[in-house]
Amino acid sequence: MINPPAPEVAPKAAGQDRGQSRRRRLRALIWLFVTVTVGVVAVLWIARFMLFARHATSPDDSIAARVPGLERLWIKSPEGPVEAWLLPGKGASAQTPGPAVIFAHGNAELIEHWPPMMEPYRQRGLSVLLVEYRGYGRSAGSPSEAAIAEDFAAFYDLLAARPEVDPDRIIFHGRSLGGAAVCALAARRPPAALILQSTFTRFTDMAATWFVPAFMILDPFDSLGVVQRLDRPTLVFHGRLDTLIPHNHGQRLAAASPRARLVSYDCGHNDCPPDWGHFWAQIDAFLRDADILPETPP
Repeated sequence: MINPPAPEVAPKAAGQDRGQSRRRRLRALIWLFVTVTVGVVAVLWIARFMLFARHATSPDDSIAARVPGLERLWIKSPEGPVEAWLLPGKGASAQTPGPAVIFAHGNAELIEHWPPMMEPYRQRGLSVLLVEYRGYGRSAGSPSEAAIAEDFAAFYDLLAARPEVDPDRIIFHGRSLGGAAVCALAARRPPAALILQSTFTRFTDMAATWFVPAFMILDPFDSLGVVQRLDRPTLVFHGRLDTLIPHNHGQRLAAASPRARLVSYDCGHNDCPPDWGHFWAQIDAFLRDADILPETPP
């Protein structure tokens, strides 16, 4: 028995099959693009949310009235006003200008959390400038590395121009994220000395532990690179038991410059330092060696 020949596919039907195949591939590519885009946006958002936890705390307007001598300063950023608090140092005046410190706080903190801890600076004659980040507290806008560097530089210029401040004796002190903030400032306005407390080397190094590639980080905060290039006395405090920013970050920052020194404590991140007396004694010695304070301690 002879089998009949297979029916031939009409040219029109074959064209329809090819068209459907192309449409399926196009839909798959579109879904792949959408999925990748959503994933990238989600990673960027999560990274920035973890770096700038600005909604974790609320401002307290009543604190300013309880801080002796406090002066509120504002600058106009492209996104609106940004706030800082100036706490005058003991004995500082236009006739006898004294040193000053620009302090930058940690991630989920605000400037009003820090006046009591800054009192030892004031008693040593240093005026203290507490600078807020955009989007934190009463300051407008959204935080970013570029915005922080721009605002801190503007506040530095205001501070250095004040008659009661010696512009050659302005130091920077940052805790955690604040260490990255003052390093970003140091790249624009070199300080007389630098103090880093529980600070990371680079945010890209932190993100790598979460398997986030460096190219996806919008705010790399290369503090290590700044310390390597900065020819200034540098004091690094870090906890050996810090699980948020591991101790090796402090070790690498201190090793980055021959003018840097590391002081390690057996503590974690938010309880560093565990001994405030020892902490301030280290700062006293450091500031005297850097010619910020006179040889005779207060």
